[in-house]
Amino acid sequence: MRQISGAWRRTAAGAGLVGSDGSIHPTIFAEMSALAARTGAINLGQGFPDEDGPAEVLEAARSAIANGVNQYPPGRGIPDLLSAVAEHQERFYGLRLDPAREVLVTAGATEALAAALLALIDGPDDEVVVFEPYYDSYAAVVALAGARLVTVPLRWPDFQPDLDELRAAVSDRTRVILVNDPHNPTGAVFGAAVRDEVVRLAEHHDAVIVTDEVYEHLVFDEPHVPIATLPGAGERTLTISSGGKTFSTTGWKIGWISGPAPLVDAVLAVKQFLTYVNGSPFQPAMATGLRLGDDFFQGIAGTLRAKRDLLGAGLRAAGFDVSMPAGSYFTVVDAAPLGATDAAAFCRALPERAGVVAIPLTAFATPDRLEKYATLVRFAACKRVEVLEEAASRLAALG
Repeated sequence: MRQISGAWRRTAAGAGLVGSDGSIHPTIFAEMSALAARTGAINLGQGFPDEDGPAEVLEAARSAIANGVNQYPPGRGIPDLLSAVAEHQERFYGLRLDPAREVLVTAGATEALAAALLALIDGPDDEVVVFEPYYDSYAAVVALAGARLVTVPLRWPDFQPDLDELRAAVSDRTRVILVNDPHNPTGAVFGAAVRDEVVRLAEHHDAVIVTDEVYEHLVFDEPHVPIATLPGAGERTLTISSGGKTFSTTGWKIGWISGPAPLVDAVLAVKQFLTYVNGSPFQPAMATGLRLGDDFFQGIAGTLRAKRDLLGAGLRAAGFDVSMPAGSYFTVVDAAPLGATDAAAFCRALPERAGVVAIPLTAFATPDRLEKYATLVRFAACKRVEVLEEAASRLAALG
Protein backbone atom coordinates (compact mmCIF):
# COMPACT_ATOMS: atom_id res chain seq x y z
CA MET A 1 0.00 0.00 0.00
CA ARG A 2 1.33 3.45 -0.88
CA GLN A 3 2.10 5.98 1.83
CA ILE A 4 -1.05 7.55 3.24
CA SER A 5 -1.21 11.20 2.28
CA GLY A 6 -3.58 13.95 3.23
CA ALA A 7 -4.18 16.80 5.63
CA TRP A 8 -3.49 14.59 8.62
CA ARG A 9 0.25 14.91 8.08
CA ARG A 10 0.36 18.69 8.13
CA THR A 11 -1.99 18.63 11.12
CA ALA A 12 0.40 16.35 13.01
CA ALA A 13 3.35 18.48 11.93
CA GLY A 14 1.56 21.64 13.08
CA ALA A 15 1.09 20.06 16.51
CA GLY A 16 4.78 19.07 16.65
CA LEU A 17 4.06 15.33 16.54
CA VAL A 18 6.23 14.39 13.54
CA GLY A 19 9.70 13.07 14.32
CA SER A 20 12.82 13.71 12.28
CA ASP A 21 12.34 10.28 10.68
CA GLY A 22 8.74 11.03 9.73
CA SER A 23 7.21 8.93 12.50
CA ILE A 24 4.20 10.23 14.44
CA HIS A 25 4.61 10.73 18.17
CA PRO A 26 1.82 10.71 20.76
CA THR A 27 0.92 14.05 22.33
CA ILE A 28 2.88 15.04 25.40
CA PHE A 29 -0.31 14.59 27.44
CA ALA A 30 -0.71 10.99 26.32
CA GLU A 31 2.97 10.29 26.94
CA MET A 32 3.04 11.79 30.42
CA SER A 33 -0.28 10.28 31.52
CA ALA A 34 1.00 6.87 30.43
CA LEU A 35 4.21 7.53 32.36
CA ALA A 36 2.17 8.41 35.45
CA ALA A 37 0.17 5.19 35.15
CA ARG A 38 3.30 3.10 34.64
CA THR A 39 5.25 4.58 37.55
CA GLY A 40 2.44 5.30 40.00
CA ALA A 41 3.40 8.98 39.96
CA ILE A 42 0.95 11.74 40.86
CA ASN A 43 -0.29 13.22 37.59
CA LEU A 44 -0.08 17.01 37.76
CA GLY A 45 0.41 17.12 34.01
CA GLN A 46 -2.93 16.87 32.25
CA GLY A 47 -5.48 19.48 33.29
CA PHE A 48 -8.49 17.57 34.49
CA PRO A 49 -9.97 17.57 38.02
CA ASP A 50 -10.11 14.47 40.22
CA GLU A 51 -13.36 15.58 41.90
CA ASP A 52 -16.90 15.67 40.52
CA GLY A 53 -18.76 18.89 39.90
CA PRO A 54 -21.83 20.27 41.71
CA ALA A 55 -24.50 17.77 42.69
CA GLU A 56 -27.28 19.77 41.01
CA VAL A 57 -25.52 19.49 37.65
CA LEU A 58 -24.85 15.76 37.98
CA GLU A 59 -28.43 15.09 39.07
CA ALA A 60 -29.78 17.08 36.11
CA ALA A 61 -27.86 14.80 33.76
CA ARG A 62 -29.12 11.67 35.49
CA SER A 63 -32.67 12.99 35.35
CA ALA A 64 -32.38 13.82 31.65
CA ILE A 65 -31.18 10.30 30.85
CA ALA A 66 -33.96 8.75 32.93
CA ASN A 67 -36.56 10.93 31.23
CA GLY A 68 -35.58 10.00 27.70
CA VAL A 69 -33.37 12.91 26.66
CA ASN A 70 -31.15 10.50 24.74
CA GLN A 71 -31.70 11.22 21.05
CA TYR A 72 -30.39 13.91 18.72
CA PRO A 73 -30.88 17.40 20.12
CA PRO A 74 -31.49 20.36 17.74
CA GLY A 75 -28.48 21.23 15.63
CA ARG A 76 -27.78 24.50 17.40
CA GLY A 77 -28.31 22.93 20.83
CA ILE A 78 -31.36 22.54 23.06
CA PRO A 79 -33.21 25.87 23.46
CA ASP A 80 -32.84 25.85 27.25
CA LEU A 81 -29.05 25.69 27.06
CA LEU A 82 -28.93 28.35 24.35
CA SER A 83 -31.01 30.57 26.64
CA ALA A 84 -28.82 29.72 29.66
CA VAL A 85 -25.66 30.75 27.77
CA ALA A 86 -27.29 34.05 26.77
CA GLU A 87 -28.46 34.63 30.37
CA HIS A 88 -24.95 33.88 31.64
CA GLN A 89 -23.30 36.36 29.28
CA GLU A 90 -25.70 39.12 30.33
CA ARG A 91 -25.56 38.25 34.02
CA PHE A 92 -21.78 38.30 34.30
CA TYR A 93 -20.68 40.61 31.49
CA GLY A 94 -23.65 42.70 30.33
CA LEU A 95 -23.57 41.10 26.88
CA ARG A 96 -27.00 40.70 25.29
CA LEU A 97 -27.37 37.79 22.86
CA ASP A 98 -30.20 36.38 20.81
CA PRO A 99 -30.10 32.74 21.97
CA ALA A 100 -31.71 31.50 18.75
CA ARG A 101 -29.20 33.19 16.42
CA GLU A 102 -26.09 34.16 18.35
CA VAL A 103 -25.27 31.01 20.37
CA LEU A 104 -24.21 27.56 19.17
CA VAL A 105 -23.58 24.47 21.34
CA THR A 106 -20.50 22.45 20.41
CA ALA A 107 -18.60 19.32 21.41
CA GLY A 108 -16.51 21.19 23.93
CA ALA A 109 -14.45 24.28 23.30
CA THR A 110 -12.10 22.25 21.12
CA GLU A 111 -14.76 21.66 18.47
CA ALA A 112 -15.89 25.28 18.69
CA LEU A 113 -12.34 26.38 17.98
CA ALA A 114 -11.87 23.91 15.12
CA ALA A 115 -15.19 24.79 13.49
CA ALA A 116 -14.49 28.52 13.82
CA LEU A 117 -11.04 28.34 12.25
CA LEU A 118 -12.13 25.99 9.48
CA ALA A 119 -15.06 28.32 8.76
CA LEU A 120 -13.05 31.53 8.69
CA ILE A 121 -9.80 30.50 7.01
CA ASP A 122 -9.92 30.62 3.23
CA GLY A 123 -6.50 29.60 2.00
CA PRO A 124 -2.72 29.43 2.49
CA ASP A 125 -2.34 33.21 2.41
CA ASP A 126 -4.44 33.58 5.55
CA GLU A 127 -2.70 33.96 8.90
CA VAL A 128 -3.82 33.24 12.45
CA VAL A 129 -2.10 35.16 15.25
CA VAL A 130 -1.78 33.41 18.61
CA PHE A 131 0.10 34.06 21.83
CA GLU A 132 2.93 31.60 22.45
CA PRO A 133 3.15 29.24 24.28
CA TYR A 134 -0.29 28.12 23.13
CA TYR A 135 -2.74 25.27 23.73
CA ASP A 136 -1.55 22.59 21.34
CA SER A 137 -4.79 22.23 19.36
CA TYR A 138 -4.42 25.79 18.04
CA ALA A 139 -1.43 24.97 15.89
CA ALA A 140 -2.94 21.66 14.79
CA VAL A 141 -6.19 23.21 13.55
CA VAL A 142 -4.46 26.14 11.85
CA ALA A 143 -2.33 23.62 9.99
CA LEU A 144 -5.37 21.49 9.15
CA ALA A 145 -7.07 24.56 7.70
CA GLY A 146 -4.00 25.25 5.59
CA ALA A 147 -3.22 28.66 7.06
CA ARG A 148 -0.04 30.10 8.57
CA LEU A 149 0.46 30.32 12.33
CA VAL A 150 1.99 33.60 13.50
CA THR A 151 3.02 33.70 17.15
CA VAL A 152 3.54 36.48 19.68
CA PRO A 153 5.83 35.32 22.50
CA LEU A 154 4.90 35.54 26.16
CA ARG A 155 7.90 35.90 28.45
CA TRP A 156 8.74 34.62 31.89
CA PRO A 157 7.76 35.45 34.57
CA ASP A 158 4.50 37.39 34.00
CA PHE A 159 3.76 36.03 30.51
CA GLN A 160 2.44 39.30 29.08
CA PRO A 161 3.13 40.08 25.40
CA ASP A 162 5.21 42.97 24.15
CA LEU A 163 2.75 45.28 22.38
CA ASP A 164 5.25 46.17 19.66
CA GLU A 165 5.68 42.48 18.88
CA LEU A 166 1.90 42.08 18.80
CA ARG A 167 1.61 44.96 16.33
CA ALA A 168 4.33 43.46 14.16
CA ALA A 169 2.54 40.09 14.06
CA VAL A 170 -0.84 41.39 12.85
CA SER A 171 -1.16 42.42 9.20
CA ASP A 172 -3.71 42.56 6.39
CA ARG A 173 -3.09 38.82 5.95
CA THR A 174 -4.36 38.16 9.48
CA ARG A 175 -7.74 36.48 9.27
CA VAL A 176 -8.07 35.61 12.97
CA ILE A 177 -6.50 36.86 16.20
CA LEU A 178 -6.93 33.97 18.64
CA VAL A 179 -6.86 34.99 22.30
CA ASN A 180 -6.83 32.50 25.19
CA ASP A 181 -7.56 34.44 28.39
CA PRO A 182 -7.16 33.24 31.14
CA HIS A 183 -4.26 31.58 29.42
CA ASN A 184 -3.29 27.93 29.11
CA PRO A 185 -0.50 26.89 29.69
CA THR A 186 0.88 29.89 31.62
CA GLY A 187 -2.00 30.91 33.90
CA ALA A 188 -1.64 34.52 32.78
CA VAL A 189 -4.54 36.98 32.60
CA PHE A 190 -3.90 39.64 29.98
CA GLY A 191 -3.92 43.27 30.99
CA ALA A 192 -6.30 45.92 29.68
CA ALA A 193 -3.68 47.35 27.33
CA VAL A 194 -3.29 43.97 25.63
CA ARG A 195 -7.04 43.53 25.20
CA ASP A 196 -7.44 47.05 23.84
CA GLU A 197 -4.60 46.57 21.36
CA VAL A 198 -6.07 43.30 20.09
CA VAL A 199 -9.34 45.10 19.32
CA ARG A 200 -7.58 48.05 17.69
CA LEU A 201 -5.49 45.78 15.48
CA ALA A 202 -8.47 43.63 14.52
CA GLU A 203 -10.42 46.74 13.47
CA HIS A 204 -7.47 48.19 11.56
CA HIS A 205 -6.76 44.97 9.64
CA ASP A 206 -10.38 43.73 9.42
CA ALA A 207 -9.64 40.51 11.32
CA VAL A 208 -11.99 38.37 13.37
CA ILE A 209 -11.20 37.90 17.07
CA VAL A 210 -11.76 34.38 18.40
CA THR A 211 -11.49 34.05 22.17
CA ASP A 212 -11.02 30.90 24.22
CA GLU A 213 -12.41 31.70 27.67
CA VAL A 214 -12.88 28.25 29.21
CA TYR A 215 -11.22 29.40 32.46
CA GLU A 216 -13.41 32.53 32.71
CA HIS A 217 -14.63 31.70 36.24
CA LEU A 218 -11.23 30.52 37.48
CA VAL A 219 -9.54 33.90 37.99
CA PHE A 220 -7.98 34.95 41.27
CA ASP A 221 -7.67 38.74 41.34
CA GLU A 222 -9.87 40.92 39.13
CA PRO A 223 -13.09 39.71 37.44
CA HIS A 224 -12.76 38.26 33.98
CA VAL A 225 -13.21 40.78 31.13
CA PRO A 226 -14.33 39.25 27.81
CA ILE A 227 -12.91 41.02 24.76
CA ALA A 228 -16.44 41.05 23.29
CA THR A 229 -17.41 43.65 25.92
CA LEU A 230 -14.89 46.23 24.64
CA PRO A 231 -15.96 49.09 22.34
CA GLY A 232 -15.83 48.02 18.70
CA ALA A 233 -15.17 44.37 19.50
CA GLY A 234 -18.63 42.83 19.61
CA GLU A 235 -19.27 42.92 15.87
CA ARG A 236 -16.11 40.96 15.08
CA THR A 237 -15.67 38.65 18.08
CA LEU A 238 -16.55 34.98 18.53
CA THR A 239 -16.44 33.96 22.20
CA ILE A 240 -15.82 30.31 23.11
CA SER A 241 -16.34 28.68 26.48
CA SER A 242 -17.45 25.37 27.96
CA GLY A 243 -18.70 23.75 31.12
CA GLY A 244 -15.84 21.30 31.52
CA LYS A 245 -13.57 23.52 33.63
CA THR A 246 -16.27 25.49 35.44
CA PHE A 247 -18.30 22.45 36.52
CA SER A 248 -15.52 19.80 36.64
CA THR A 249 -17.16 17.83 33.82
CA THR A 250 -14.35 17.73 31.27
CA GLY A 251 -15.52 14.35 29.93
CA TRP A 252 -18.96 15.64 28.96
CA LYS A 253 -17.57 17.84 26.17
CA ILE A 254 -20.28 20.50 26.21
CA GLY A 255 -19.09 23.85 24.92
CA TRP A 256 -20.52 26.85 23.13
CA ILE A 257 -19.60 29.71 20.86
CA SER A 258 -21.38 33.05 20.73
CA GLY A 259 -21.20 36.23 18.74
CA PRO A 260 -22.79 38.03 15.80
CA ALA A 261 -25.29 35.86 13.93
CA PRO A 262 -23.41 35.89 10.57
CA LEU A 263 -20.24 34.63 12.26
CA VAL A 264 -22.10 32.00 14.27
CA ASP A 265 -23.91 30.86 11.10
CA ALA A 266 -20.52 30.44 9.40
CA VAL A 267 -19.32 28.26 12.28
CA LEU A 268 -22.53 26.22 12.20
CA ALA A 269 -22.03 25.54 8.48
CA VAL A 270 -18.84 23.66 9.39
CA LYS A 271 -19.76 22.30 12.83
CA GLN A 272 -22.84 20.45 11.54
CA PHE A 273 -20.55 18.25 9.45
CA LEU A 274 -18.13 17.54 12.30
CA THR A 275 -20.06 16.12 15.26
CA TYR A 276 -23.47 17.28 13.98
CA VAL A 277 -24.81 17.32 17.57
CA ASN A 278 -23.59 16.01 20.89
CA GLY A 279 -24.29 15.20 24.53
CA SER A 280 -28.10 15.45 24.54
CA PRO A 281 -28.66 14.65 28.27
CA PHE A 282 -25.69 16.77 29.32
CA GLN A 283 -27.08 19.92 27.72
CA PRO A 284 -29.91 20.48 30.22
CA ALA A 285 -27.43 19.69 32.99
CA MET A 286 -25.13 22.41 31.69
CA ALA A 287 -28.04 24.84 31.62
CA THR A 288 -28.61 24.03 35.29
CA GLY A 289 -24.98 24.77 36.03
CA LEU A 290 -24.96 28.12 34.27
CA ARG A 291 -27.88 29.22 36.43
CA LEU A 292 -26.27 28.34 39.76
CA GLY A 293 -25.95 31.13 42.32
CA ASP A 294 -23.10 33.56 42.71
CA ASP A 295 -21.84 31.66 45.73
CA PHE A 296 -20.98 28.71 43.50
CA PHE A 297 -18.97 30.76 41.01
CA GLN A 298 -17.16 32.66 43.76
CA GLY A 299 -16.53 29.39 45.57
CA ILE A 300 -14.82 27.59 42.70
CA ALA A 301 -12.44 30.51 42.19
CA GLY A 302 -11.64 30.65 45.90
CA THR A 303 -11.09 26.90 46.12
CA LEU A 304 -8.70 26.89 43.16
CA ARG A 305 -6.88 29.96 44.50
CA ALA A 306 -6.16 28.03 47.71
CA LYS A 307 -4.92 25.06 45.68
CA ARG A 308 -2.74 27.36 43.59
CA ASP A 309 -1.18 28.73 46.77
CA LEU A 310 -0.65 25.25 48.21
CA LEU A 311 1.01 23.97 45.05
CA GLY A 312 3.08 27.13 44.65
CA ALA A 313 4.41 26.88 48.19
CA GLY A 314 5.41 23.27 47.61
CA LEU A 315 7.12 24.12 44.33
CA ARG A 316 9.10 26.97 45.91
CA ALA A 317 10.12 24.71 48.79
CA ALA A 318 11.38 22.19 46.22
CA GLY A 319 13.67 24.85 44.73
CA PHE A 320 11.76 25.94 41.62
CA ASP A 321 11.35 29.55 40.60
CA VAL A 322 7.57 30.02 40.43
CA SER A 323 5.44 32.24 38.21
CA MET A 324 2.31 33.05 40.21
CA PRO A 325 -0.72 32.47 37.94
CA ALA A 326 -3.64 34.91 37.89
CA GLY A 327 -6.09 32.32 36.58
CA SER A 328 -6.65 28.81 35.16
CA TYR A 329 -5.58 25.44 36.54
CA PHE A 330 -1.87 25.90 35.90
CA THR A 331 1.37 27.05 37.52
CA VAL A 332 4.56 27.42 35.47
CA VAL A 333 7.96 27.06 37.10
CA ASP A 334 11.56 27.41 36.02
CA ALA A 335 13.44 24.19 36.73
CA ALA A 336 16.85 25.71 35.99
CA PRO A 337 17.65 26.16 39.71
CA LEU A 338 17.38 22.37 39.99
CA GLY A 339 19.90 21.87 37.20
CA ALA A 340 17.45 21.44 34.32
CA THR A 341 18.57 22.44 30.84
CA ASP A 342 15.87 20.59 28.88
CA ALA A 343 12.29 20.77 30.21
CA ALA A 344 11.17 17.65 28.31
CA ALA A 345 14.03 15.55 29.66
CA PHE A 346 13.41 16.93 33.14
CA CYS A 347 9.72 15.97 32.97
CA ARG A 348 10.48 12.48 31.67
CA ALA A 349 12.82 11.91 34.61
CA LEU A 350 10.62 13.54 37.25
CA PRO A 351 8.34 10.53 37.93
CA GLU A 352 11.33 8.38 38.91
CA ARG A 353 13.02 11.18 40.83
CA ALA A 354 10.02 12.50 42.73
CA GLY A 355 6.92 10.49 41.84
CA VAL A 356 5.22 13.46 40.15
CA VAL A 357 4.32 14.14 36.50
CA ALA A 358 4.40 17.58 34.88
CA ILE A 359 4.41 18.93 31.31
CA PRO A 360 7.30 20.79 29.61
CA LEU A 361 6.32 24.20 28.30
CA THR A 362 8.24 23.42 25.11
CA ALA A 363 5.27 21.20 24.14
CA PHE A 364 3.30 24.43 23.59
CA ALA A 365 5.83 26.27 21.42
CA THR A 366 7.00 26.43 17.82
CA PRO A 367 10.41 24.88 17.06
CA ASP A 368 12.15 28.23 16.53
CA ARG A 369 11.16 29.47 19.99
CA LEU A 370 11.92 26.39 22.08
CA GLU A 371 14.97 28.01 23.66
CA LYS A 372 12.77 30.71 25.25
CA TYR A 373 10.99 28.03 27.27
CA ALA A 374 13.80 25.50 27.53
CA THR A 375 13.64 25.02 31.32
CA LEU A 376 10.00 25.90 32.03
CA VAL A 377 7.55 23.29 33.32
CA ARG A 378 3.75 23.36 33.88
CA PHE A 379 2.00 21.82 36.89
CA ALA A 380 -1.79 21.52 37.29
CA ALA A 381 -3.43 22.44 40.60
CA CYS A 382 -6.91 21.03 39.82
CA LYS A 383 -6.54 18.04 42.15
CA ARG A 384 -7.74 17.19 45.64
CA VAL A 385 -5.96 19.00 48.46
CA GLU A 386 -4.50 15.78 49.85
CA VAL A 387 -3.10 14.93 46.40
CA LEU A 388 -1.43 18.33 46.13
CA GLU A 389 -0.03 17.98 49.65
CA GLU A 390 1.45 14.59 48.80
CA ALA A 391 2.88 15.95 45.54
CA ALA A 392 4.48 18.85 47.42
CA SER A 393 5.97 16.41 49.91
CA ARG A 394 7.43 14.30 47.12
CA LEU A 395 8.79 17.31 45.26
CA ALA A 396 10.55 18.51 48.42
CA ALA A 397 12.98 15.64 47.88
CA LEU A 398 14.34 17.51 44.84
CA GLY A 399 15.53 20.45 46.95
